[in-house]
Amino acid sequence: MRIAVPLANGRLAMHFGHCERFVFLDTDVEEKAILNKEEAEAPPHHPGLLPQWLAAQGAQVIIAGGMGQRALQLFAQNGIKVVVGAPAESPEDLVSAYLNGSLSAGENVCDH
Repeated sequence: MRIAVPLANGRLAMHFGHCERFVFLDTDVEEKAILNKEEAEAPPHHPGLLPQWLAAQGAQVIIAGGMGQRALQLFAQNGIKVVVGAPAESPEDLVSAYLNGSLSAGENVCDH
């Protein structure tokens, strides 16, 4: 499973559409292990671009701090699961918690 995490200063970016970079973590779900890590610069911010771009990168899950309702709908249409309300931690910690079923997602910090 490939999990994408938006980054700002090496940690989860709380505002998804305005992140600096994305990190993609390839995982083994059965072993609950991170197999590979790859970073990419985020494309310029344009409404509707990120769902297609992340799908093209192979992302199956996105861990986010906050995301607008329209973006959530677009990701669902692209077959990508989104977990919102995650804390601003390192991508490795977030993905490990997700794989172990212990990621505590709080409130979606985005209101549009």
